Amino acid sequence: MAKQRKIIQIQERVPLAQGIPLSIQHTFAMFSASVLVPYILGINPSIALLMNGIGTFIFILCTQGKAPAYLGSSFAFISPALLVIGTEGLGYRYALGGFVVTGLMMCAVAILIKFVGTKWIDAILPPAAMGPVVALIGLELAGSAAQTAGILDSNNQMVADVDPKVVAVFLITLLLAVFGGVLYRGFASAIAILISIIAGYIVALLFGLVDFSTVTQANIFELPAFQTPQWSLQAIIIIIPATLVVVSEHIGHQVVTSEVVGKDLLKDPGLHRSMFADGFSTALSGFCGSCPTTTYGENISVMAITKVYSVWVIGGAAAFSICLSFIGKASALIQTIPGPVMGGVSFLLYGMIGASGIRLMVDSKIDYSKARNLALTSVVFVVGLSGIAIQIGSCQLKGMSLAAVTGMLLGLIMYILDKAHLTNEYENDKDAALIETIENKASDL
Repeated sequence: MAKQRKIIQIQERVPLAQGIPLSIQHTFAMFSASVLVPYILGINPSIALLMNGIGTFIFILCTQGKAPAYLGSSFAFISPALLVIGTEGLGYRYALGGFVVTGLMMCAVAILIKFVGTKWIDAILPPAAMGPVVALIGLELAGSAAQTAGILDSNNQMVADVDPKVVAVFLITLLLAVFGGVLYRGFASAIAILISIIAGYIVALLFGLVDFSTVTQANIFELPAFQTPQWSLQAIIIIIPATLVVVSEHIGHQVVTSEVVGKDLLKDPGLHRSMFADGFSTALSGFCGSCPTTTYGENISVMAITKVYSVWVIGGAAAFSICLSFIGKASALIQTIPGPVMGGVSFLLYGMIGASGIRLMVDSKIDYSKARNLALTSVVFVVGLSGIAIQIGSCQLKGMSLAAVTGMLLGLIMYILDKAHLTNEYENDKDAALIETIENKASDL
């Protein structure tokens, strides 16, 4: 029987010789997604890498080193930010003002949680709804992984005449990531993701799929491009609706991480601490010219696979991210990792997030003989996977975000109905007891 891999706990220090590759692995896991957001928004990725690293350190500090999480660039703000950028008289600096306000709003939600507590989460998002919401965080990214690999186009349709070399690199990377965690022994099993990325990169290099033009053009040392925010009520109103998305995303990620590490992080260090850190990091990023931050599912998946939960490792990844933001050629070199390599790794990472949601439902021992639980799970899954979208101002809710809102509304209605039902049963029991008492006294007379 294979020996079970040793679990590295949250506050456990890792020897430097092991900690460095483990941290680099986390840096690789977040890199492609984290720099994609600033590319789409038209800003230099170096500022995002810097603020992601700083934000991660803020998170570790605010949570007292009790919650492992990496803060990367948030995708939730791309649509409203592009709308602000494209609006006459506005621009990206006005979107930054909206980011600051959103971060401060998240801090306000965190303070509310501090005084009200977290029991309301089970009321508005019970396990029967939370499980599928968490699963959808990974499942709705499946198409994105295939697009990154170059197998699907932007419309999620198969690419005509896919290059066999692309498919080969994708499959080699994916299979090494899948079987590496099972077959490798010792420390190699903990860095299976990193090994698969390096191996996939070498194969892509041999196939001529790596472009080094960005490396030759980049400077050795570059200062991140800072910008200051400007303020417009119109821009703020456009950006604010995305707050709902990142709040629900944050709660979902914390639940997933709790399942992975085997500890209720919503209670210790507390959802209020992690939410405040996320919000403060977003606000600070807006002040400095970067994009909003959020806890990253890719890094949660790395922890799930490697069973290394140490915040020291996460902190090392943050330090590497900060260093990369000042080293132009190093940052450019990592950007040369071709899509088939990152797509192969993402296939496994996103699937692990989906499996975590299913694990949550299993561990919660949900009774699906009850109609309310069956209905909650069914509706949340269908809403999240159906492609239905609702426009709220400039912010579009769909997929996991819309499923989360739907689950909250249904959960709250179910909670109210349950309370009303219990009250009626209590009143009926009191009436029955009173009648029985009267009858007993009458028989005594």
